[in-house]
Amino acid sequence: MIRLFLILLFWGFGGTVWAQHDPIVMRVNGKEVPRSEFEYFYNKSNPSGEAGSRQLDVYANRFADIKLKIAAAETAGLDTFRLFLEEQNTYRRRLAKNYLMDKKAVEHAAQSYYDKMKSARYAGSVRIKHIFFYLPQNITKRALHEAEVRMDSIYNALVRRAANADFFDACVERFSDEKKALWKSRLQMPVELEEVVFGLQVGEISRPFFTPEGIHIVKVLERRELPSFEEVKDEITRRHNRRHEVNEGTRALVEKLKKEYRYVPNKAGVHELLTKGNTGRVLFTLNGKKYDGNSFARFAAAYPAGVRRQLEGFIAKTVLDYEDGRLEEKYPEFRTLMQAHRDSVLLVEVVNREIEQGLTDEAELKAYFETHRSDYYWDEPRYKGIVLHGATKRVVKQARKFLKQIPEAEWMDAIRLTFNAGGSPQIQAEQGVFAPGDNGYVDKLVFKIGRTAVAPILSFPFTAVQGSKRKGPDCWTEVREPLTAAYRQELERRWMTRLRATGKVEIDQEVLKTVNNH
Repeated sequence: MIRLFLILLFWGFGGTVWAQHDPIVMRVNGKEVPRSEFEYFYNKSNPSGEAGSRQLDVYANRFADIKLKIAAAETAGLDTFRLFLEEQNTYRRRLAKNYLMDKKAVEHAAQSYYDKMKSARYAGSVRIKHIFFYLPQNITKRALHEAEVRMDSIYNALVRRAANADFFDACVERFSDEKKALWKSRLQMPVELEEVVFGLQVGEISRPFFTPEGIHIVKVLERRELPSFEEVKDEITRRHNRRHEVNEGTRALVEKLKKEYRYVPNKAGVHELLTKGNTGRVLFTLNGKKYDGNSFARFAAAYPAGVRRQLEGFIAKTVLDYEDGRLEEKYPEFRTLMQAHRDSVLLVEVVNREIEQGLTDEAELKAYFETHRSDYYWDEPRYKGIVLHGATKRVVKQARKFLKQIPEAEWMDAIRLTFNAGGSPQIQAEQGVFAPGDNGYVDKLVFKIGRTAVAPILSFPFTAVQGSKRKGPDCWTEVREPLTAAYRQELERRWMTRLRATGKVEIDQEVLKTVNNH
């Protein structure tokens, strides 16, 4: 299941290169599959590059099996479930962000910000300690005032005892809600904390100040150099995007898209909006579609700002929304990514329903084991039983006689409660299934092998065994892991037999021959 899931993910994330001529390589239940879709799957699933018609046939049928499973998921309506649709929408929004900005402009802005950081006097990261009071969002004015007075008092004491290097640490231990020293960079702390910390020399202590988390007095302990641009580029971009509603990458893309989609402003409508604050006139057209003051008013109601800034935001959102609606049509790789994500989620869910849930039925596992018991016979007999090391020969004999009267599952508890309940244990025991070579005492007493004598245990020098040789396991739980793997394959085989019997797969052999050869 996991392997197929990863295959589909790799299939999507590679970004298929779509040729102008993309013939249909197969039809699965009437749905056409283009050569490019199968070709990418084949190349990712066949990393060795082994070629030949036989290999192509194997992978073509494997791919058809995946498509039949996805069709089964659709028939079951799994693609209509609310959670599935929400996940698809979430994935699409996340993926679309990469297409709704000018990546070159974003990287240029990030580089500029990095260069400013690097040229700053205190670039890099710092190790700090702080006296910190956490302040909840709903704190009362009185409590806030008391916290401020208390922190001012601590600060004044720090100033008076500035010569005592250990006094700050003592205050941290006594008063602070956070006591550990922390390494922080500009991108890892609130702006308010960042502005104070990077204005301090090593060893310098700040005055009390507020951040969204609480009130602080900070001491800088150490500094180190700024990481490379590649290491911090993504974090700079994320932070920059949070601070700017219309960032450089978005603004650059909007300008490109305005030209592509024939953006035409209506000067009269824009003038009336900017002078009066509202208008019913057309503000602009996009690919011939008109957007008027009424549409703007609905946008502005949820975007508090000045009218000019609201208009800029409305235009940008309209252009980006238009682009967003055309991503599947405009970018084949986007369509492929969306299809691959959809298919992988459906595949995981339908496999879970058809196979994984069946593996939790212990009655079915037991029945499968009984039918295939001979498959789990060992290459050579093993000893199933218990090894008893006793303080005396008599106690070992008593233990063997006693264990013959009770089930094997109770042997260890019986030894513990009957022979080892007192202050001085009488028996040391090991119970299990032993192959030759697993246990020296079993090798000597049961299998009669072993060139060297096994030394007796010092406090328990008398050893005996109780059990018998077996060809294979007595119960399916003894081979749970391999049995579960085999039963999974059996469920998969049964399922695919049903899907193949009720479905229809048509593979165009002539087109299949052209895979990776066109």
